Amino acid sequence: MTVNAPLSGTVVALADVPDPVFAGALVGPGVAIEPDAGATLVCAPIAGTLVKVKPHAFVVLDDSGRGVLVHLGIDTVKRNGAGFQVLATEGSQVAAGDKVISWDPVAIRDAGLSAVCPVVALDATAISDPASGTVASGDAIFSWA
Repeated sequence: MTVNAPLSGTVVALADVPDPVFAGALVGPGVAIEPDAGATLVCAPIAGTLVKVKPHAFVVLDDSGRGVLVHLGIDTVKRNGAGFQVLATEGSQVAAGDKVISWDPVAIRDAGLSAVCPVVALDATAISDPASGTVASGDAIFSWA
């Protein structure tokens, strides 16, 4: 399975994310994306069911049962949804590239939080072909066998 970038930005190694749970790959391997400045649409990285949608994070589960977590910023749950707009409904079917959340990473940074976005293959043991450098929304960022 190919996992696509849910937003545009610069790829960051998961180990460099300023959160021990993500940096330690405790929920699974993946990469993170430091988003471009400005209001940003965040899209589904794979096709499947939106099994969980919060203003700051969501999980898409594909037909084979593999889930991908997209987390918008670090400690952003503390914002109680401020600065985020959910565009999709939990339980709905999405195609890769469908809009899920809109947010402004600059507002997150202005609040003193990291806007880096971990994209994690839940419960996976490994990923392959991790992207590097800058990516556009929809670009392949890793593969999951």
